[in-house]
Amino acid sequence: MAAPPENIWQSHSLKFLEMAFRTDRQERLRRPDGFGEKTGDCKDTVAFYLLLDGDRISNVAYMLDGCIHTNACANTIATLAEGKTLEQAWEIKPEDVATYLETLPDDHFHCAELAVGAFYLALADARRTRQAPWKKVYR
Repeated sequence: MAAPPENIWQSHSLKFLEMAFRTDRQERLRRPDGFGEKTGDCKDTVAFYLLLDGDRISNVAYMLDGCIHTNACANTIATLAEGKTLEQAWEIKPEDVATYLETLPDDHFHCAELAVGAFYLALADARRTRQAPWKKVYR
């Protein structure tokens, strides 16, 4: 006999549900200070857009083509990163994302790894933009 389908509303924490269904950060920012995009083996794709105010991340937006687990992870990264310096943001790890969400299933931990990987690409791009700010105009 097959197992009954999972009831997402009862099997996940409120933090997970909020991050999974929140969509206000899903947008493409014009002329971001940092951009990073990554596609995982699961075919989910996440793209992060960063705006800086001095050395601090003032805005994190993202676009994705993926599941609710990837959306939850991307939202969590935005929550954890906003207000941090670039150096502090490099300390965000997939384990931090899973811990914040409380109920990210083990078989979807790769969603946290994917989102953090795309975020790191955006951080690296922001670092390059700071070193050569004139390049931002040509994006």
